[in-house]
Amino acid sequence: MARTLDVYLHNALVGNLVQDAGGQMVFEYAESWLNEPGAAPLSQSLPLRKKRFNRKECRGFFAGILPEENKREIIARNLGISARNDYAMLERIGGECAGAVTFIPTGEAPPERNYGYRTLSSHELATLLRELPKRPLLAGEEGIRLSLAGAQDKLPVRIEGGDICLPLGGAPSTHILKPAVDRFEDVVFNEALCMKLAEAAEQPAAPVETRTVDGMAYLLVERYDRTYRQTAEGGPVLERIHQEDFCQALGIVSETKYQKEGGPSLKQCFALLREVSNSPVVDLARLLDAVIYNYLVGNNDAHGKNFSLLYHGIGTDNLQIRLAPLYDIVSTIYYPELSHDMAMKIGGEYSSEKVLPVNFERLAEEAGLAKPIVRRRVPDLAEAVIASLAHIEISGPAAEAVAVLIRKRCKNIQNKFRN
Repeated sequence: MARTLDVYLHNALVGNLVQDAGGQMVFEYAESWLNEPGAAPLSQSLPLRKKRFNRKECRGFFAGILPEENKREIIARNLGISARNDYAMLERIGGECAGAVTFIPTGEAPPERNYGYRTLSSHELATLLRELPKRPLLAGEEGIRLSLAGAQDKLPVRIEGGDICLPLGGAPSTHILKPAVDRFEDVVFNEALCMKLAEAAEQPAAPVETRTVDGMAYLLVERYDRTYRQTAEGGPVLERIHQEDFCQALGIVSETKYQKEGGPSLKQCFALLREVSNSPVVDLARLLDAVIYNYLVGNNDAHGKNFSLLYHGIGTDNLQIRLAPLYDIVSTIYYPELSHDMAMKIGGEYSSEKVLPVNFERLAEEAGLAKPIVRRRVPDLAEAVIASLAHIEISGPAAEAVAVLIRKRCKNIQNKFRN
């Protein structure tokens, strides 16, 4: 027997996600949405059309909303569903997702605007952080329907003053909470350093802060896909901004997010942005800087799901598609057990230790950019990163070691490009 989820974008019904009698997931746009002035597709990989999208066509976007790898397996066991059943998982946890998409069982009303939140005490937060590895995204807890992509523990929360609150039902969050990871020493402070350093070097990046509770460190990342809008009554209302990562936009499933496994290349990423951005000159320069910055700080895990498109004004005649700020940046080279191969090749080279100026020149060719500009930008941004290290707060022993590593790496890269 077929089962159906209503798919909402903001407050508009845009289509239906169906699990057919054979267990296959398909998607079709609602006729009312197709006829709506200013209607926009959910994804670049799901253009507006009357014909249904089969599983292969739609899975890149919809499965890309869900957690990955071990976290997905644990959630499935906790919910009593198959880890391979994207539909069932979206049905259970697809309330507060990345972007502005929400999944509601057909026949049920979408959440009211009087959203609910549960404020966490320090004790409750500490307990939650200890339980999160066993209960990713708190899946299965009554009133909680939260989903985020990725293989690391994380949790959408709302910050109210100094309080941390859990969104209930379909309530929007303001931040993503990322706890420490046992396997990698002080990754919270590593990521905080890399993100603050990006901002200090004038790279658009999601604001972050570190906090501790009961001796446990965690990172709070401000969501760039959430914003406050002033109402006619004068009060601020928290709104979602639609977004999708580059794998979703290209219809590539999360399991193959790395280029070696069939994931997107930098050439594809630049081509996508050139095609869809409303300000391609600005956004292509920002994407180039993002690639260079990841290379400078030694983040070899910058795959297609770590770059996103933001959709401002969706459903209006003034739709603006722009490159999202930087997020999820960690100096992976700090951890010797991790591969030195990058998620995406730079000019034909996977190893970040073997990249030469000629590889950036090849990247310029692939991206349709001027070789001299690209070659100059690498040492120039390295200089900006070195200078910015002197002006940011560096918290934690690992962060200090990472800062030393980044400074040394940037100087070596400068020498490589200026010789």
